[in-house]
Amino acid sequence: MRFYINTEHLINEIEYPTRYQSQNLIKSSVIVFFIILTFLLLFKPFGVYDPELKMHYLFICFFHAFAPAFILFAYFEVLNHYRKTKFQTKWTLLQEYSHIGILLVLIGTSSFLMRDLLYNNPNNWSWNYFFEEIRNCLVAGIFFYFFIRLASFYFESKKGSPFVLQFTPLAVEAEKTISKSNLFISTQVKQDDFSLDIDQLLFAKADGNYIELTKSNNNQITTEVKRISLTQFEIQIVDYPHFFRCHRTYLVNMFKVQKVSGNSQGYLLSFNETNIKIPVSRKQIDNFNNYHQELRRKYIA
Repeated sequence: MRFYINTEHLINEIEYPTRYQSQNLIKSSVIVFFIILTFLLLFKPFGVYDPELKMHYLFICFFHAFAPAFILFAYFEVLNHYRKTKFQTKWTLLQEYSHIGILLVLIGTSSFLMRDLLYNNPNNWSWNYFFEEIRNCLVAGIFFYFFIRLASFYFESKKGSPFVLQFTPLAVEAEKTISKSNLFISTQVKQDDFSLDIDQLLFAKADGNYIELTKSNNNQITTEVKRISLTQFEIQIVDYPHFFRCHRTYLVNMFKVQKVSGNSQGYLLSFNETNIKIPVSRKQIDNFNNYHQELRRKYIA
C-alpha cells in the first residue's frame, strides 16, 4: 500500500514545483514589462533629450521595459533553483530587501550598458551616467516595490481573496512509515477503548471531551464519535509522524491532504474523498509549512 500527499503548492515559504515557479515568474515578468512600458510612455519620468535618440521613443521605452522584466525572471529563476537545492524554505524581510536591492542595481547597470544602443551621446560611458542610471532605477524601483507590497498586504488581508498553495506530490511506502495500521486506543473508561485503522483516518475533530474521527474506506466517508479528548488521542498516535495538530480543534493526516488554499489569515485543507475543509490556524501556518517540508525531505529522499 502507498500513501500520497497529492497536494498542489507555493511561495513564500513552501517549495513550489519548478514548472509552477517558472510559470509564475513568466507571468510576473510580463506584468512588470507592461507596467514599466505604460509608465514610461505616459509620464516620461526622467529627462529625455530628443536629438540624442537613435530611434523612436516607443522603441526606447520597449528596451527599458524589457530589460527589467528579463532580469527579474533570470535572477529569481536562478535564486529559486539555488534555494530548492539547498532546501531553504524560510524567507526573511532582510533577505527580501537585499535581493530587491541587488535586482535594482542589476537593472540600472543594464540601462547604462544599453546607452550606446539608444542614445547619441559622447558621454554614454561616463561614471556620471552610470550613477544616474543606478539612481533612477533605485528611485523608481523602490517606489514600485513598496506600492506592490502595500497592495499585496491589502488583498491578502481580505477574507474573500484566497490563493491556492500547490504542493509537489509525495509517495511514501507504507512499510517505511507505519509499523502497523491497526492501533488500539485507550480511554479513561475501559469499555470505551477502541481499535482504529490509522490508514483510513483523514482527520480528528475535538468536541469537548469527545472527538469525531472522519475516516475514508474505499472512498466511503464515515464519522465516529469517541469518548477521549483530542490531546489524549494525539499522545497515543505520537509514533505516526504524519499527523499534525493544525488547529486547536483539528488533527489532520498530512498524507491525505490534496489541496491547500487560504491567505495570511489561515489555510484551508481539502481532501479527495470529501468536500469538508479543515482550517490551519494563523499561528500554525509556519509550523504547517515546515512540517510539510520535513515530511517531504524524509520520505522523498
